[in-house]
Amino acid sequence: MSKKLAFIFPGQGSQAAGMGQALHDAFPEARAVFEACDAALGEKLSTLCFEGPEEALRLTANTQPSILAVSAAATAVLAARGVRPDLVAGHSLGEYSALVAAGALPAADAVRAVRARGALMQDAVPAGQGAMSAVVGLDPERVRQVCQAVAAAVGQVVSPANYNDPNQTVIAGEASAVARAGEELKKAGARRVMPLPVSAPFHSALMEPVKAGLEPVLRGIAWTQPSVPVVTNVEAKANRDVSRIVPLLVAQVSAPVRWIECVHEMARLGATRMIEVGPGNVLSGLVKRIDKAIEVHHVGDPASLEKTLAALGA
Repeated sequence: MSKKLAFIFPGQGSQAAGMGQALHDAFPEARAVFEACDAALGEKLSTLCFEGPEEALRLTANTQPSILAVSAAATAVLAARGVRPDLVAGHSLGEYSALVAAGALPAADAVRAVRARGALMQDAVPAGQGAMSAVVGLDPERVRQVCQAVAAAVGQVVSPANYNDPNQTVIAGEASAVARAGEELKKAGARRVMPLPVSAPFHSALMEPVKAGLEPVLRGIAWTQPSVPVVTNVEAKANRDVSRIVPLLVAQVSAPVRWIECVHEMARLGATRMIEVGPGNVLSGLVKRIDKAIEVHHVGDPASLEKTLAALGA
């Protein structure tokens, strides 16, 4: 099997004020992406990315389009240098960035979609009623079992939301059930359980109400067949069927992100190198902990671009 290059795209939590500005200032193709995204939303999303403030960037309805814009700009810069992926995947929101990279929709349509997704997710559960925690140092299957037992005992929602790496699983649900599960997980041997500073319990059954609002937004997009396989969060399998994109994105809202399996699937499909495209390097760390054989690079600014191009021999 030939050695393949995968692009992977970060989700919420990778945002930081200043992201994307150096790409925008250095490369006309990055500027064009930011201008298209600003025009699509009718506001200066680029200014929010470059200047913050952090509090505004942390609002889910802002975080999602901001990260996507930076990822799409970095993808455009790589494409202009002849670096294109053989397959793509993204973590949660990053799946939309992956679909942009695969040519399934333009960045302008994607930022509008994730602005709506972010707003719907933010509004689905009243503030303070939902929570998420990162569980470190316990087998993912054990985390699932403990959550299942707690959910049954208290009659509330708590379940794995992100299977991030073999040692880190994020759980989500109703705040009191997440707290109770945290205590039980520590008793079961978890090294640490850390509450996350998020505004809603993403990728849990509490996100079901989002689907009715999100589906018509996604149906309003003129999707095209992805030029490369997209390994989806819901199935951890490659998809190129344009008719399945919307159902998979709708299902994704309340389903766990199966990132460990996504990385294994990309490796199975021949990916030996991955580039994390966009802000931060969260996914790079996860990939190294999932499969040490994969060579991981990152492109989020001109310096990391030059380093990655040199490593790839591009």
